[in-house]
Amino acid sequence: MSNAIVITEFGGPEVLQWRAVQAPVPREGEVLIRVRAAGVGPTDLHIRAGHLAAVFPQRPGDVLGFEAAGVIEEVGEGADAQVGDEVAALLLAQGGYGELVTANSWYTKPAAVTWEAAAALPAAAEAAVGALRQSGVKSGQTLVVLGAAGSVGSVIVQVARSQGIRVIGVASDRDAGLVAELGGEFVAHGDRVFDRIVTSIDAVIDAAGHGGLVEAVAAAGDPSRVVTLTGGPEVASSGALMSVPSPDRAPDALAIAMPLLASGELRLKERRSLPIRDAAEAHRLLESGETRDKIVLTFE
Repeated sequence: MSNAIVITEFGGPEVLQWRAVQAPVPREGEVLIRVRAAGVGPTDLHIRAGHLAAVFPQRPGDVLGFEAAGVIEEVGEGADAQVGDEVAALLLAQGGYGELVTANSWYTKPAAVTWEAAAALPAAAEAAVGALRQSGVKSGQTLVVLGAAGSVGSVIVQVARSQGIRVIGVASDRDAGLVAELGGEFVAHGDRVFDRIVTSIDAVIDAAGHGGLVEAVAAAGDPSRVVTLTGGPEVASSGALMSVPSPDRAPDALAIAMPLLASGELRLKERRSLPIRDAAEAHRLLESGETRDKIVLTFE
């Protein structure tokens, strides 16, 4: 047996409870990780509330968490890893809020990267690398990132810059300095954003969800060059592409992003760490809007 934060029923943050659970067993090609830190994302909140049951069929007793970092404790048959390896993983089957979790995709955590930073990276890295590839933007071209100061948008800016892509980052005025520090050229969000960008645009990635996809397509000149991570009613009318995570979309995302993080070339959003038993408080803080930080749950 092991312990985990489980969904006792669908509802508010209070349905998250610390309980004894059956310890997972790694299958062929998998590893068993003893979790040191787990990232909390917006999707976790919607799954807990029961809003995404058609996409993520979680049940009472299940364990949330797409992001985890920890130490490999057991290696399944055929898995290329060693017991004791320190790794980060994107967990498509979830389970990061538990002491033990199995993973079929992982990447070594460099010594220079903390457990909390390693746990905060996987989902943002996958979304960033996946969206960049979907947009088709290449080195030497110009990309507009809507929501450039957010958890995912900021990673998109930095990964794109590392690939030689010029980035115009759209964000609120209070984030102008941050966008510049990340390597982007700042433009304030608001009406007629694309009329205020006085250069040709090769691609647009929307990580904000504030609309403007029709204008983005007109500016990029091709709906296949506009990717949104947030969806919304304009997706169908604009023809923009919806960014949908999949196991084969960006399996090398951590291999691309983790070395950048270790070298200091990649800066993550400010983090707030809470003990795993305070998972309900983490969800409450995110839902209330009391924090803009990325929240990471830590295990002693």
